Amino acid sequence: MLTQLMIAADAAAGGAKESHYGVIPMLQNANALTWGVAIILTLMLLFTLYILVMKLLEQNKVMAQAKSIGANFWGAPSLKDGVSKLGKDTAYRQIVEDGLLAQEQHSKLTDPVDQHDWTLSALNRSQASINSQLGGGLSFLATVGSTAPFIGLFGTVVGILSALVHIGDAGQASIDAVAGPVGEALYMTAFGLLVAVPAVLAFNWLQRRNKAIAEDLSMFATNIYGYMGSGGVLRPTFRAAPAKPVAPAKPTTPAAAPKM
Repeated sequence: MLTQLMIAADAAAGGAKESHYGVIPMLQNANALTWGVAIILTLMLLFTLYILVMKLLEQNKVMAQAKSIGANFWGAPSLKDGVSKLGKDTAYRQIVEDGLLAQEQHSKLTDPVDQHDWTLSALNRSQASINSQLGGGLSFLATVGSTAPFIGLFGTVVGILSALVHIGDAGQASIDAVAGPVGEALYMTAFGLLVAVPAVLAFNWLQRRNKAIAEDLSMFATNIYGYMGSGGVLRPTFRAAPAKPVAPAKPTTPAAAPKM
């Protein structure tokens, strides 16, 4: 019994010892190249999270604008009256204002250009500008997703070479001497994958949302083009929500006649 207690105490004491393996010891013993790789991957991860948050806020703003366009805008007597009901500095207001500006500019053209073609070109340029703004930063996410694993692999190679140099200088080739430094160097590969996977997922998700926004903007621009080309005759129609059925009133019981 005493022997078992001594063995358990030795095991507990051994488990309480500070481990010489892990991320912190690796960074403490790392050289300048390994530190440089770790800093680059950390910056990539921070910029990825920043772009993801900012693009989500930007996309949600445009999607909220799309929900507010309805009978209030299309029911206005003219586009100039309807555009005042749209929020300032919004994507949909920009399309309407660019279309109205194109109509005003057409009368100043010296070359004979059809008004419909000139207006359609202005609407297309407006959509391209908005889509380009929404797509800003996505190329960085794609770059991070494709290069981060290789940067992490480079850090692993540098760490393994440094570990082998230390092992050669120490003159020891035991499993304990090799497994620790090499295993710690492999953390850089895991770090590279940790940075790359969120970047790829964020890129695909934001790209899909941008595609949905671009389709809504294209439909809205088409409706604006039809409205301008028809003098306000062609416009989307919005059905009012059906009224809730009113429950029939309960029949009242006639009061009893007073007894004589």
